[in-house]
Amino acid sequence: MFNLGSMLNLGSTEPVIGRASTLVECSTKDLFKYLGQDLFQNYQKWSPEVQELEQLTPGPVQLGTIGRQVRLDLGRRTESRFKVFTYEPGVRLTLVGVSDPFRCTYELQDINPEKSTRLTFSFELLELLVVMRPFEGLVRAAIKDGAERTVQNIKRLIEAEKSIETSAT
Repeated sequence: MFNLGSMLNLGSTEPVIGRASTLVECSTKDLFKYLGQDLFQNYQKWSPEVQELEQLTPGPVQLGTIGRQVRLDLGRRTESRFKVFTYEPGVRLTLVGVSDPFRCTYELQDINPEKSTRLTFSFELLELLVVMRPFEGLVRAAIKDGAERTVQNIKRLIEAEKSIETSAT
């Protein structure tokens, strides 16, 4: 098959995916509340690249909720809108770019009821801009590092919060 991108060394048109997983000492219910229900209160905590965050649709976070974010990644400022594409309490939260081709998914797996949850985060850049294709390897590495940083930030934040709650009781 004829592929102009390959001939011009423009790189792949395949999605760029970063995935990471960790065990979080927290119930799936509490972890999903932190990630899903309280998304607009907590997102900037685990993703400090987000400079501005705004919920555009009224009411509680649910399927179809739309948000706007301004990010500063490696000195590059981007603004995008996203939509809650999957909202399954205790199981999965997926955000999909409305203005940009990305998808991020937070999947929860109950390991030990009320005590620990496996958190798997994946970020998919569904389309790489032509000008970025020669740098695809760097983009893939940055996305993989970002996925790992995301799960570690969430783990650290939620476990610290749980530790404070436990010591207060």
